Amino acid sequence: MSLANSFYNTFARRNSVFFPTIILGAFGFGVGFNAATNAFWDNWNRGKQWKDIRHRYIEKDE
Repeated sequence: MSLANSFYNTFARRNSVFFPTIILGAFGFGVGFNAATNAFWDNWNRGKQWKDIRHRYIEKDE
């Protein structure tokens, strides 16, 4: 119960603190979820994406 009380007293007691906490939490979750899904997608499709096979098709000027 102490954890719930400390959370309430720190973040949820005043609306001026609660609202930015929710906004920052949602933003952080969005960034983290996007990074995690991109990492999963890149791992799942390794070798099939343009960034992985581009060197086969583009000639470098030397």
